[in-house]
Amino acid sequence: MFARPLLLLLLAAIPVWWWLRSRRRQPSVPYSDVTQVTQIGSRRRWLAELPVGLRSLALGAWIIAAAGPRAGDAADETTSAGIDIVMAVDISSSMLAEDFLPSNRLDVAKEQSVAFIDGRTFDQIGLVVFAGEALTRVPITVDYDVLRAAVRSVGVGELEDGTAIGTAIATAANRLRRSPGASKVMVLLTDGENTRGVLDPRTAAEAAAAFGIRIYTIGVGTEGEARMPIGRGVQGQLRYQTLPVRLDEPLLRDIAQLTGGRYFRATDPEALSRIFGQIDRLEKTPVVVTRYAHFEEGFRLPLLVGLGALTLELLVAATVVVRVP
Repeated sequence: MFARPLLLLLLAAIPVWWWLRSRRRQPSVPYSDVTQVTQIGSRRRWLAELPVGLRSLALGAWIIAAAGPRAGDAADETTSAGIDIVMAVDISSSMLAEDFLPSNRLDVAKEQSVAFIDGRTFDQIGLVVFAGEALTRVPITVDYDVLRAAVRSVGVGELEDGTAIGTAIATAANRLRRSPGASKVMVLLTDGENTRGVLDPRTAAEAAAAFGIRIYTIGVGTEGEARMPIGRGVQGQLRYQTLPVRLDEPLLRDIAQLTGGRYFRATDPEALSRIFGQIDRLEKTPVVVTRYAHFEEGFRLPLLVGLGALTLELLVAATVVVRVP
């Protein structure tokens, strides 16, 4: 494709120029018998026309270069349903509980989060992880490859242990409040109680609601008891013990209610998958997405061809074909 395709119309001037040139050509000296001259001329005519042919090639190549040849796709705008989403994922040590056999809670949460991202087309998504503190792993973006890689790479031990739900809400809300989308959603996934941080989760939720952010809370884990990690052995391996599950469901319900969202309880991988599907159906808003492609400019080759043809024309005109007045 070309950046300035209308300039290619100038190529039509080259054959017109050749046609006009042929009509102007007249013999300069009259002969009664031109047979011998014609035989000599036919053998040398191609040589006499070579400079003009090279000049035509140079002009044609430069016109193509000026038209801006390039490889790639043009930018396009598409109107679709999209949301600005921040996923806040708990990576405290309790997320290693093995009540989602054969996987632990964190592995299932990561797997279902990637599946949720795979189902997006135009949504802008960010990723916040939290334990005793919160950290933005990926700002809001449509680069789903980066998001998937970031989700798969999160693990327990990145942050100081604990569960700072209020801090996680504040960190995610800070990302969403500056996003341009009309619909702003936070998906908060945790398996415990608020045990760390100075910010009360309900106060953080009220602040998020003031910015028009809806929070969908997901309580992860079975009810009753679960096999929990309690430390590491001499060789560094995790040691587990069956302990009561402590999930503050009233808090998660209040957070969702304060922001106009919903609370879900995920007790198995299939339930978590269904929850993400429900969130997908709940939040939709029309957005205009502009996608840009990277173009590889191709003007250099025709430009060099034109310069080469012009140089060769000057050499031929100066050495092989010499005009005689």
